[in-house]
Amino acid sequence: MESSRVPDRPLPGRRRLSPPAGADPPTRRPRDLLVSTWPGRLFLLSATFKIIIAVARQAAGMPSFVQTLGSAATIGLIVSVAYFAWGLFRLVQLRLLWRVRRKLILSYIFIGVVPSLLIVIFFLLGGVLIFMNVSAYLFKDGYDSMVDHVKLVADSAASEMSRAPEVGAEALTRIHRNASRPYSVLSIVYVPRPDARTTLLRTPIILGPWEHLPPPSVVPAWLLRRPFPGGTIVMPSADDPAQVELVIRSALPVVSGGVTVGFVIVDLPIGVDMVQRLEEATRVHAGAARLIADGSDKPVVSLGRTGNGSGDGTLTTLFGKSLMFLDYEDWATGSPRRVSVPLSYKPAQLYRHLSDAQQIVFGGRTLGEWAVVILLLIAALFLTIEVVALGMGLALARSITSSIHELFMGTERVRHGDFTHRIDVTSNDQLGELAGSFNQMTGSIEGLLQTAAEKKRLEEELRIARVIQMSLLPTGPLDVPGLGITALCVPAREVGGDYYDFFHLQGGRLGVLIADVSGKGTSAALYMAELKGLVLALSQRYDSPRDLLIEVNRIISEHLDSRSFITMTYAVIDVHRSTMTFCRAGHTPMIFLAGPSEQAPLARVLTPNGMVLGLRIHGAEEKFEELLEEQCVDLSAGDVIVLFTDGITEAMNLESDLFGENRLSRIVEEHGHLDSGELRERILREIEAFVGTADQHDDMTMILLKVDRTLAAAGRLAV
Repeated sequence: MESSRVPDRPLPGRRRLSPPAGADPPTRRPRDLLVSTWPGRLFLLSATFKIIIAVARQAAGMPSFVQTLGSAATIGLIVSVAYFAWGLFRLVQLRLLWRVRRKLILSYIFIGVVPSLLIVIFFLLGGVLIFMNVSAYLFKDGYDSMVDHVKLVADSAASEMSRAPEVGAEALTRIHRNASRPYSVLSIVYVPRPDARTTLLRTPIILGPWEHLPPPSVVPAWLLRRPFPGGTIVMPSADDPAQVELVIRSALPVVSGGVTVGFVIVDLPIGVDMVQRLEEATRVHAGAARLIADGSDKPVVSLGRTGNGSGDGTLTTLFGKSLMFLDYEDWATGSPRRVSVPLSYKPAQLYRHLSDAQQIVFGGRTLGEWAVVILLLIAALFLTIEVVALGMGLALARSITSSIHELFMGTERVRHGDFTHRIDVTSNDQLGELAGSFNQMTGSIEGLLQTAAEKKRLEEELRIARVIQMSLLPTGPLDVPGLGITALCVPAREVGGDYYDFFHLQGGRLGVLIADVSGKGTSAALYMAELKGLVLALSQRYDSPRDLLIEVNRIISEHLDSRSFITMTYAVIDVHRSTMTFCRAGHTPMIFLAGPSEQAPLARVLTPNGMVLGLRIHGAEEKFEELLEEQCVDLSAGDVIVLFTDGITEAMNLESDLFGENRLSRIVEEHGHLDSGELRERILREIEAFVGTADQHDDMTMILLKVDRTLAAAGRLAV
């Protein structure tokens, strides 16, 4: 006889507590980093190569492959240093941001402070850009008005002299007198053309101070090919030939009889007085300009040699700079060039100059001044709100992180086994509730640990009870000539209510018992132990299975709980007569498969009448005796007998489908030719495949009996 039992299942234990998350990582010494890591070894190797190459370079020349090694060593140093720099950054970041307080403060700074600063910087830069463009526009507009004035004077003089050459000197004098009223430094010269054939206007006419430059006596060749209505020219300075000076000049031809007889040249030097006049008109001061030339020599233009006009050392000096570009002509060659003119201004004066155009006045201030006041008030309010928000954010971060720190220290104390530690609840907010919950939790942990210890003790007792229960089942080989016997019992819990047993009876008979106590667990196991004792005692007194079950029912019904009962099948196999006599007390049917024949064997389900044992109701004993039926079947070679509990046929898969008696009968029919041990394994595999991953919900017990030729021969001899 072979029996199969499920090995003891491990009992769940307490999970080991892990160290707190966020603990400081272990640090490594610099020596270990240099020796034990590949970046450190790469750094040492590269540095050694660089030192050797540097010494060799001082001693003698180096071949090309050594220079290649030097380049590779440089790359190695860069890679290793970059790796260590990245590691240092990560380490600093980890240590800096480990505390929640620092994370909250940095988060607030990046969410609140940094965007505010970016907004302020954006508007400051926008304002600077606007002031730069406005200042350049105002200065350029004032400068263009001077150029237009010079163009108008030159055009008037050339027209008058061309129309009446005989009175050219008087007309030129009158025009100069009128044109020099706004600009006293304006100068005019008439330069006659040497090759002109007319006798009129052959004498040069010079009007004005001509302090900036000597009046031109000849015109350049390029002026004969194209007119120069007006613009900026560059000439060497009269005071310092190393410098050049900007001059607004217009040169127009004087035509008599369809022939150009000369040129009228009008000059307006951009000296100190002109720069001051532009500054008074525009509130923008022009500094010393520089010529933009192709070569490296960029001479300084004598524009604005009297100072920068805004160097007062205030904060507005930083934002009071601008730049303007002027196109000019080289008087000698006529080539176009460009000069850069630095501009300086005071934002307050420039804004006041612009707002003066608004004549609306409220309370002694213009509309633009009131706009500045409102803007300053909004800026002050914004700054106040930002400072208050920053202070509140820091205080809130401190409050939150203090509570988190207390919780962290509390969990550390609990982790080390101190369950008496309590956190001081100082607030009525959610963090205060959390601290109170922590105190309640620590107060409950001791009880939970005691409960866990008690549970562990009970599990150990259940494990011992399981061992004891398994010891009540038949152990060791059961040698019955002519009969192959195998059995299995798989409890659904640590202990179960299924039971099977075999008894050697007088006259060479064998008693086979299988039973199922209602319910599962400890109570079912105790009733099962009591049933074993009763059957062991009564099987030696009663030869009839029916008489034995009647007596067992009478005795055990007095001890069973009113909610419990027992199903049971008891069979007696007579080896000499090759018969099996059995009774079924409400138990699952028995499957009987006849031995090999000419036709395919069909399994029969044997279901004699019988009521369950142990019912404590009126008249149950008489009813049990009335319904209990005893049957007897003849045995022959190859017969298979299967006794089982409902845990076999009621095994369910994930879809709650039952394994069923039909499926079990079909397996017995298909594989009944196997010996009892192989047939048991086949049935078990089929059940496991059917159930899949579903949980076992009931105890599974099964007995397989197979008759061989020896038993059949013994029966024929007995007959």
